[in-house]
Parts: sequence; C-alpha cells; structure tokens
Amino acid sequence: MTDLPVTPLTRVRRLPQYQVTDRAALYDIIDGALSATLAIVRDGRPVALPVGIGRDGDDVLIHGSTGSDFFRRIAAGAPVCLTVTHLLGLKYARSLFDSSMRYRCAVVYGVASVVPAEEKEDALLALSERLLPGRAAEVRPMTARELAATLVLRLPLAEASVKDNAGSEVEEDGDGEDRAVWAGELPLRVVAGDPVTAPQTVPGTPAPASVGRAAERVASRGTT
Repeated sequence: MTDLPVTPLTRVRRLPQYQVTDRAALYDIIDGALSATLAIVRDGRPVALPVGIGRDGDDVLIHGSTGSDFFRRIAAGAPVCLTVTHLLGLKYARSLFDSSMRYRCAVVYGVASVVPAEEKEDALLALSERLLPGRAAEVRPMTARELAATLVLRLPLAEASVKDNAGSEVEEDGDGEDRAVWAGELPLRVVAGDPVTAPQTVPGTPAPASVGRAAERVASRGTT
C-alpha cells in the first residue's frame, strides 16, 4: 500500500508533526465514519452539506438526489472537498489559549465521477452495507423509479490529507502555568441508544439483526 502523496493542497501547515501519510490511516478514518461534510464552490460561494459515505476500495461512495443542484454540479465535474472528523476529546489546559481538542481527521480533494446506471444498484447496496449492515436482506428490492431518482458518485482517494493528534499532550513541563488549576481531558465517544420502533410498525415486531449490527459497530469503533 503506497503512502499518501503530499501536495500543495494536502500539506499540513499548522502543527505539521501530526500529519500522517499512511494510506491505511486514511482508510481507517473513513471506515469508522458514517457521515462526512462535502463542499463545493457554487456561484462564487462555498456550500457544504452533510452526506452519508462508504468506502469501496480506493473510492468513497456518496449518494444524493438527481433533483439536487448541489449533486448535479458535482456530477458535472465541480471540484469537491470531503472532510471526515472523529472528535476524541476536549483538552483542558491551564489557559484558554492552550486548550484544544483531540481528533483524527481526513480531508479528500478531487473530482467525483457518476456511477453508470448498470452499476448503480450494486454501488447503492455496497453503500447500504457500510451504513446499515445487513439491512438490504430485510427489506424489499429497490424500484426502477427509486434508482432513477438517485445519483451515486465515486470520489477517488488519490489526494487526501490526514491529521491525527490523538496522542498529543495537554501540557508541557516547565511551561510556568499554575499547577493548582485543574488540567486534563474529557474523552468523547459516540454511543448507540436503544432502538425506537416507528409507530406504524405492527406491535411486537422485534428490531431486526441489522439494527444490532449497527449498534455493535458503533460500540466497537465509537463511530461518528
């Protein structure tokens, strides 16, 4: 597996010691996320939207409505920036200036391509398996109308930046700060709650296995 190339876009300039060029680290950040922020410049203004994501090899799969101007522009070749962040904790230093966060973050730059019609259903099933593992086997197949209304995009993971400060220190010895002031970290983690059944569901219908799989995934990775 090759390292991530460092380009003018991907070079970390602020605290560069936390930049990671291991491609496996990029994949791990993306695989541990259910959502990301997707941004473009539209009519001279930046626009960013939350999207569900799933990695398929060296690409990220993203889906949206064919009726969305945002996604149609991306399909037409607008350059995009995709950001995935795992917030791990709040760092309480002895000053507000030095207080910070622990996180792992990936920023991907590129141009997405449209998944062809003949590959769209397989791509959506792959994305579903990433977001809702096992759910496709529990529900009806997608209809032709639903497929026609859905745009599926592939964003290559060719140009990306990874920053990981999970191991950074809260403070340094000899910094002159008052040690009587508390300093430390508040760890943060995403947890899954108990399933909530839709009111229209037949009473007594148990939550399916796919819900349990999703909860297990969150528990094992703290997915954000």
